[in-house]
Amino acid sequence: MIWDCARLDRQCIAARVHAGQSGAGGEVRMASPMVDFCEQANPGVLAEIRRLGGAVGSARRIQASFLAALEKRTLIWLAERTPGWINSDHLTALGLVGQMMAGGFYALSRWNKYYLLAAIGCLAVNWLGDSLDGTLARVRQRQRPRYGFYVDHMVDSFGAVAMMSGLALSGYMHPWIAVGLLLAFLVLSIQSYLATYAIGEFRLSFWSFGPTELRLLLAVGNLALLRWPRVLGGQYWLFDLGGVIGLIGMSVMLVFFTAQNGYRLYCQERIR
Repeated sequence: MIWDCARLDRQCIAARVHAGQSGAGGEVRMASPMVDFCEQANPGVLAEIRRLGGAVGSARRIQASFLAALEKRTLIWLAERTPGWINSDHLTALGLVGQMMAGGFYALSRWNKYYLLAAIGCLAVNWLGDSLDGTLARVRQRQRPRYGFYVDHMVDSFGAVAMMSGLALSGYMHPWIAVGLLLAFLVLSIQSYLATYAIGEFRLSFWSFGPTELRLLLAVGNLALLRWPRVLGGQYWLFDLGGVIGLIGMSVMLVFFTAQNGYRLYCQERIR
């Protein structure tokens, strides 16, 4: 085995040297297939990776939520009137700050329930930054598909951790339910990101529900919590009941779309 590895290394070096040599008339010879083999044990896998290298930028965006059409018109209107000194990075940072502050106000609501109103304001700030950053880039023709995709969704993950931590500390939601919601959100996000790469579809909404609808439901829940903190005869916290319903819904979405995408890929790459 050691001898085989050493021989392979020598072949790789020779292949690279051969690829760099010039033929008669100064024309560069075609690179040896061994170059690809040295970079990736399976040349077919390497070719597929290269073919999908632009999957993020060319992926079809699927946004079919209840408010998608209205939200799109609103965001374009805002983007066209955004001052020139504000760019997409500023808005991404604003969205993160809004979500982290929402988590902070949820934690503070343990001692004063009216901090729930401040959390609603922070959810609005999060919507503005998180939703407008990509629209602003497209309106100004300043897209950075891979950078934007990576940074935006890492920021979303950090923000989700902050907000769910605040809910867990608020006393209005059992910590384990908050942890379950966070895990479901992260795994559903992973499913969406993998589908973007493997299938070329970036799903922004699931069954007519997207981030904007979820923010509105949470804001309405905050208002309801001020009036009816406990439900079903005072046995359960309102947010515990809502959290369990949300967890069940997200789990069903995860199973459904994972099975659907897995079956699509199986049919596309069926081994005969």
